[in-house]
Amino acid sequence: MKIPGLLLRQLYTFGSLENVPGGVRFGLKNRLSDVRLRRIVSVEMDGGEFGADRLALEFEDGRTLAATEISSEAPLDFPLRKTVTVRCRREALTKGKHKIAITFEAESFGKLSFAVEDSIAEEKVARVKIPYDKEDDYTESAIRARREFVEHLSGVKLEHVDKYSFDAHEAKGNCENFTGVAQIPIGFAGPLRINGEHASGEFLIPLATTEGTLVASYNRGIKAINMSGGATCTVVDDCMQRAPVFIFDSARDARDFRDWVRDNIAGIRDAAEATSSVAKLRDVDAYLTNRFAYLRFNYTTGDAAGQNMVGRATFAACSWVVERFPRIRRFYLESNFATDKKASQVNIQRTRGKRVIAEATVPRHVLTEHMRVEPESLAAHYGVATLGAFFSGANNNGAHSPNAITAMFIATGQDVANVSESSAGLVYAELTPSGDFYMSLTIPSLIVASYGGGTGLPTQRECLEIMGCRGRGKVAKLAEIVAGVALAGELSLASAISSLDWVSSHEKYGRNR
Repeated sequence: MKIPGLLLRQLYTFGSLENVPGGVRFGLKNRLSDVRLRRIVSVEMDGGEFGADRLALEFEDGRTLAATEISSEAPLDFPLRKTVTVRCRREALTKGKHKIAITFEAESFGKLSFAVEDSIAEEKVARVKIPYDKEDDYTESAIRARREFVEHLSGVKLEHVDKYSFDAHEAKGNCENFTGVAQIPIGFAGPLRINGEHASGEFLIPLATTEGTLVASYNRGIKAINMSGGATCTVVDDCMQRAPVFIFDSARDARDFRDWVRDNIAGIRDAAEATSSVAKLRDVDAYLTNRFAYLRFNYTTGDAAGQNMVGRATFAACSWVVERFPRIRRFYLESNFATDKKASQVNIQRTRGKRVIAEATVPRHVLTEHMRVEPESLAAHYGVATLGAFFSGANNNGAHSPNAITAMFIATGQDVANVSESSAGLVYAELTPSGDFYMSLTIPSLIVASYGGGTGLPTQRECLEIMGCRGRGKVAKLAEIVAGVALAGELSLASAISSLDWVSSHEKYGRNR
């Protein structure tokens, strides 16, 4: 099996090249998959070749192994995320950039080679460093050292940051230089009735917030939604992107490349999906401008949000592409066309994450008796508010869906920066023939996960469990619940504004001075 050179380059640790007594050394880290090495063939530096008899491997535990000791009869296990330092006996390298090529043999793959460029850096400038334990950075002693460092450097005694109730090792993979926690108040709203295809029933809603009136406002909207029979929620699309850009000599080369991609989608899909048992490539959209081809790779990612997953898959696909289409002059794995962590019109139109719709018909008496507003007033308000959003240049007409989304994201361990995409809310409202009020909210780019990332942290895990949304097979359920909560918030705020209760509510619940 041939592994593209761009993927193999991921083994090299850039910035690790340095002169040492008796030679030169550099670092490798397995960022691909578990493998067994049968032979280190050679290392080339600036065209000079050095065989196995000049090479040795140094491990994190202090062991050293001569490269000649590795063979088919005595292979070396090189598991995923394992690091090793390669030492080469030779004269010192001059400062500046150098070309390095590595050739080795591995079980199941045969002979492989890749080339990189790295530099011998100028003498490093001493700087203040936050304490870090290479062996285990989540021990109490490592964390205590950081706390003392922060207190000494800032002059502030940490009396709250260091209070947490879980084993710090649970933060591994979620937070580096772990020193403590930020305690954010959590209030519960609901229960909210959801009539979904994945979420059906009544759900308590955890909202992590520091904004007064927020929980009360959502409770008010939930009451009205429940009295109307609940929110009907539907996930209508599911898609996560990575968007590389390919650069050519001319617009015609870019056009030919777009056509080639369409003809070779099967091979591209195989290369992408080989990196994951979960990520599935749906299709690839091509957008041409000048002499550039922007490709938008669209994936499903199971119960994970999937940004890292699709990045890895797309890099593998691009490696496959670059080796087969010779007219590519350069490419970048991300062009900003996926608009990761940014609001954009393309995501509103094409979906990023889950496209989910929540709708409800609120009877006239519920609005007049419990929200102190008439359906006609609400319908008129949405008309002028939609024009106001359009007039201002906003890309959506929702009132405040980011409030629900942010508070639920924090409570359930989502990537909070994804609120940038997820915040767009498209509201439609109308007066029904019977005088009731129909409203619906489309969230076109809701990026949520029920598995992986921060969802496994203790507090966040509990909040997901309260809604029955933790683990595999639950992400669509979570998306429907989030949409239902956001719909309740839209109804509550719109009613408060239309009935002129908005300011008085904030004065009552939002003042802490």
